[in-house]
Amino acid sequence: MNILSSVRGLRWWVMGLFTLAMVLNYLSRSVLGVVAPIMMQELSISSEQYGFITGAFQLGIMLQPLCGYLLDTLGLKAGMILAAGAWSLITLAHIFPQGWIGFAGLRAALGLAEGAAHPGAMKLVSEWFPARERGIAGGIYNIGASFGAILAPPLVAWAAYVHGWRLAFLAAGVLGLVWVLLWWRFYAPVDSHARLSAEEGAHIARGKEAHLEAIGKRASIGSLLRRRNLWGIALPRMLADPTWGTLSFWMPLYLVTVRHFDLTQIALFAWLPFLAADLGCLFGPVVVLRLQKWGVSLINARRGAFTLGAVLMTGMAFVGQVDSPYAAIALLCLGGFAHQTLSVTVITMASDLFRRDEVGTAAGIAGTCGNFGVLAFSLLIGGLVDSVGYDPFFIMLGVLDLVGAALLWTLVRAPHATDGQREIVA
Repeated sequence: MNILSSVRGLRWWVMGLFTLAMVLNYLSRSVLGVVAPIMMQELSISSEQYGFITGAFQLGIMLQPLCGYLLDTLGLKAGMILAAGAWSLITLAHIFPQGWIGFAGLRAALGLAEGAAHPGAMKLVSEWFPARERGIAGGIYNIGASFGAILAPPLVAWAAYVHGWRLAFLAAGVLGLVWVLLWWRFYAPVDSHARLSAEEGAHIARGKEAHLEAIGKRASIGSLLRRRNLWGIALPRMLADPTWGTLSFWMPLYLVTVRHFDLTQIALFAWLPFLAADLGCLFGPVVVLRLQKWGVSLINARRGAFTLGAVLMTGMAFVGQVDSPYAAIALLCLGGFAHQTLSVTVITMASDLFRRDEVGTAAGIAGTCGNFGVLAFSLLIGGLVDSVGYDPFFIMLGVLDLVGAALLWTLVRAPHATDGQREIVA
């Protein structure tokens, strides 16, 4: 290896490039929630039909296990070129539909393509980072998810001012295609990257758990489904992810219909919960590191961080109870912070519990459960919000993660080198 060509801290540059993909992934999916008040009025789309549109996205993204299996098979470079190219082109196509059925079809396709993002990120974390750094790396890429949602309100406001809301989809799609070119040009696997120094390669290798490296035949999806650790992270995600779906798809509509915000106020305030979520992405890993310094094991430290986030999430129950719209925004910010505190923690656990050649598939299955939770919750809101309002749904979001924390402590067992592929199921 030519040492002069190496890049210091290359793993963090690689993570930065992938984080940019997460920004664009969540930008493209978040645009719809911000344009919803304008789009629904212009195209005569009802709340129930909008619920079907958001539900179609969740149906598509529930196929994450296929995306994860594809990434485990093709590798990150080819797999992400395929996935990001597809979601960018589908985002561009959002400029064409004239009714809710066309949007629903595109959202289903977008969900399928974008389902590769989290499994891909977990695969990247497991391949490029030693165990001690995985939490911080996971927090960084999750910042991309929040930052993409932060960009959506001002992008939509700009598009509406310049040419109309469809321009926001066009811009998001073009940016995604630019990222595909960057990934094709600069990414290579950790064992063949020309700019990875020998010292950094050794640092990565030394920090990995031997029992999580690939050994023997890769586990099938069926065998993964029989592992209690999979359900130990998948069920808490199913209970946690409706918060993110609500913030992304329903919060702008709530602020317009209940708090009477206009587009300018949406542009000024609707991004704040996602900024708070960025801070949560970093807070969760810091809590884990602090607990480890106090002698807590890695798995228990992650469970502790998740539990802390679940307690903070109870503030979401009061969003509908406060009179001031700015107090409601503050509570939504607390919800975004708390959600990402616990979400980044449980997502990262896939790389702690599963081997390198199966982590993408395992993360995809857990993601499917998370998106099933978003689907069910979104359809529930769409069907009932006009009759019961938003308050019951905010209360539900405030308590669901406490149940998730109990499941995380009950089901997950720390893996051991002697377990190999025969993780205890009972």
